[in-house]
Amino acid sequence: MPSPSWRVAASSTHPDRVWVGLDLGTSGLKGVAVDDAGAVLARGQRAYPTHRPEPGACEQDPQDWLDAVHSVVAQLLDVVPAHRWAGIGLSAMLPTLVTVDASLVAVGPAITWEDGRADAYGDAFRAAAGPDHVYRRTGQWVDGRYLLPMWQRIAETDDARAAQTAMLLGAKDFVLSRLVGHTVTDPSTAAGFGCFDLAAGRWDPDLCDLVPDLPSLPDVVPSATALPLLDTAADDLGLARGLPVCAGAADSVLGALGMGVREPGDVAYVAGTSTVVLGVADTLVLDPLHRFLVTPLALPGTWGLEMDLLSTGAAIRWLAALLGVPDERAALALAAAAEPEAAPVFLPYVAPGEQGALWDPDLTGTVVGLTLAHGAGDLVSGLVQGIVVESARCLATLESTGFDRRPVRVAGGSASDAWFRQQLADASGREVVAPVDGDSDYSALGAASLTSVAVTGRALATRLADTVTTRPDTSTTQAWERRTQQHETARANVGHGVASTLR
Repeated sequence: MPSPSWRVAASSTHPDRVWVGLDLGTSGLKGVAVDDAGAVLARGQRAYPTHRPEPGACEQDPQDWLDAVHSVVAQLLDVVPAHRWAGIGLSAMLPTLVTVDASLVAVGPAITWEDGRADAYGDAFRAAAGPDHVYRRTGQWVDGRYLLPMWQRIAETDDARAAQTAMLLGAKDFVLSRLVGHTVTDPSTAAGFGCFDLAAGRWDPDLCDLVPDLPSLPDVVPSATALPLLDTAADDLGLARGLPVCAGAADSVLGALGMGVREPGDVAYVAGTSTVVLGVADTLVLDPLHRFLVTPLALPGTWGLEMDLLSTGAAIRWLAALLGVPDERAALALAAAAEPEAAPVFLPYVAPGEQGALWDPDLTGTVVGLTLAHGAGDLVSGLVQGIVVESARCLATLESTGFDRRPVRVAGGSASDAWFRQQLADASGREVVAPVDGDSDYSALGAASLTSVAVTGRALATRLADTVTTRPDTSTTQAWERRTQQHETARANVGHGVASTLR
């Protein structure tokens, strides 16, 4: 049962009090201002670029994040004056590495979770520690997208940067340090380092010792820890000095919280550049097959069984650009108009690799059965079907762990599209519940709610209030079983030079 400190704010609400959540996403920063009753009063956003200077590289400039914070705070202040702000909470993508010097100044670009250059270091780290041992301690199948392997690559390839680095931080940790002057992280973000002992709630000394000359790591504090805003930061942003700033959590964790996914057995499907499938458990559960990660949730005593699909929104936007289609929404409209069974089989691992229920870094995108008869809509339809097959695999994995077949709560990205939700419902056989307005700010909403917990002891009533339910069409069951088998056959043949004809 939830702790009493997590009761939803109700009778003791203050009509003038506003909580702000900032979500540092892969492509931009989103912010919301929410009152005590859970109503969104203002929204803001600011995009920033990703740089790809060499194959496999995905880097961002941490200064762009700070500029985005300044911009989004200004947008929110235009609607809600500073005297009403009761606190700010943070959410962010992970794992994303920021190396800082002794003065907490970023050294070099941030290495985002999309960066694949440290895969060999991730393999070496697992081999040195023992893959099962790493998973049992950390709940993670640590690969090159975690911070320790990312750091090892830097240490071996960039002597100047390594010499200047005093500490390793996650993206959220870095922004928080500039706001409050302290270097701390929360348990969910700590899990992305690759050396956080879930059961003990601390850095694992044996895993840390596997990395020579490892810089300092931030202290790990509870997600609902409030720290005062620095005077200099307050003056720069136009906010009250000493305003509480909540340490926050990972975007997946706070996205689920903002959607009202809090009780054991609840499942969230948070779509965006990548997609997180997260089930809530009240015990620390590990999977012998390593099909899911285990992430500490913001609610004490709860754990997220998490599968991250790398190639979802980013894959659809990539294909849309190749086809000359304006955006993701337009691409999905093309797919909805196509005949589903006419689509080629499209393995969606264009990141490359997959971290859903498969954990195979060698998977790549593949199209099987492509002919001159196929059009743009067929290609997008095939890609979406591949994404949905992997999504259904993740949901089935949770069921095999003991989750019941209650409705899946979805939000963000492609999940805002009614046709996509129908595909997900049909392929998984599950009801899919989504916000009517297609809102995608749930990580920021979760950050605002967590800040209320940190300051008042009560969560906000942020949940999917006005929703639409998509029910599975059982007449499509055989077609989805057939497509799933085609998908599996194609996946088994990838990289082996086998030409398949799928019918």
